[in-house]
Amino acid sequence: MKKSLFIVFSLFFGTAFAQEGSAKSLSIPQPGKLTYGLPSEVGLDSSYINTKVDSIITNGIKKEAFPGAQVLVAKDAQIIFHKAYGFHTYDSIRPVALNDIYDLASVTKILGPLPAIMKLVDEGKLDLDKPFSTYWKPWRNIKDKKDLTLREILAHQAGLEPYIVFLNEVIKKNGKLKNRFVKRTKKNRFQNKAYEGLYVNNRFNRKMYRMINRSKVSDEKKYRYSGLTFLIFPKLIEQLTGESYEYYLEKNFYLPLGAMTLGFRPKTKNFPNQIVPTEQDTLFRHTLTQGWVHDENASLLGGVSGNAGLFSSAPDLAKIMQLYQNYGSYDGRQYLSEATVKEFIKVQYPDNENRRGLGFDKPLLDNAELSLEKAYPAPEASPESFGHSGFTGTFVWADPKNQLVFIFLSNRVNPTRENRNLYKLNVRSALQQVFYQGLLPLN
Repeated sequence: MKKSLFIVFSLFFGTAFAQEGSAKSLSIPQPGKLTYGLPSEVGLDSSYINTKVDSIITNGIKKEAFPGAQVLVAKDAQIIFHKAYGFHTYDSIRPVALNDIYDLASVTKILGPLPAIMKLVDEGKLDLDKPFSTYWKPWRNIKDKKDLTLREILAHQAGLEPYIVFLNEVIKKNGKLKNRFVKRTKKNRFQNKAYEGLYVNNRFNRKMYRMINRSKVSDEKKYRYSGLTFLIFPKLIEQLTGESYEYYLEKNFYLPLGAMTLGFRPKTKNFPNQIVPTEQDTLFRHTLTQGWVHDENASLLGGVSGNAGLFSSAPDLAKIMQLYQNYGSYDGRQYLSEATVKEFIKVQYPDNENRRGLGFDKPLLDNAELSLEKAYPAPEASPESFGHSGFTGTFVWADPKNQLVFIFLSNRVNPTRENRNLYKLNVRSALQQVFYQGLLPLN
């Protein structure tokens, strides 16, 4: 495994990128590169936007949907809104800052394995319509999996089981850890760090793969969200590229974009940025989870996975979402082919009542006809738009038609994942809708 490029790049660029603020950029704007601007410069009413967003977020904090949050919006390649609200936790000790780093949860799926898969499709190393077993050899002799295509899998149309709770494999009925899978100290066969004082057997990923191989596939081909193959994709990417999954993403995407905080295991990277905590874990870590991935399946892989594990600040998220909105280009560089990006962000199986693209989430098929309370995401988000949400309370969305990138970051799982007020209050769609309705009146 190659040494992470992060260390080398951060010596030269880390401080500059990490300290990006809300002032206008002094650099010469490049086509497709994000700069800073004012809402009025892109035809939006600053007063309306600030009033509405402040009201929605303040109400969310008051109703304990989250202890704090931040919103970043870019319109026409200009960041025209970026504000932080509330605190890291309900004790109101540390205020949310604009450069805070968040656990992205399932947003990882479209920012980790997906850009790598798109690049491999561009290079002819993956074919969306060939059986996935062509590339993932363990599936070649599994009757209900050998013919599933990568397109079906990425569109959640393959009939795979939604989730396997692998944590059940490492915890005894009395709540204690199984010593053969998890140790309290690092040892030769226990190198994967799940948290401080928790080290997972190096071969546990093989057990995960075997359980995925044995999982059932539904005979009925319809939309059924599944994260199982996203646990497999990192190993597949390593096999096809000859490089570690983490290194490949850093080299080809994160570092060239200047997205220095976007990556795995931020606790190991000595960022000056604060990392926002997630859940007060009572099952596995038995402490406030901070700096390490919240998702247990990803944590059992040492924090580097395809289903979860990525962390980022809002400005760095905006860069890669702008790349997608530009159909693969950013700051004069074409990272992915336009044709491939357009294929991935397109609804794949509309006749099956499946709204999904390839990896990307999409608006409900009848979204424009729905009220704000029933729409997903905002009712005025175009059918061309796409993004993803995360279990921890994160949400990223890009709308090429309206040239709008929307980022919402929160830790709604603090102090417990049982808190669902973020969904009940429909915070994310309501916030996003503000930026569609905030147009200045024509003279």
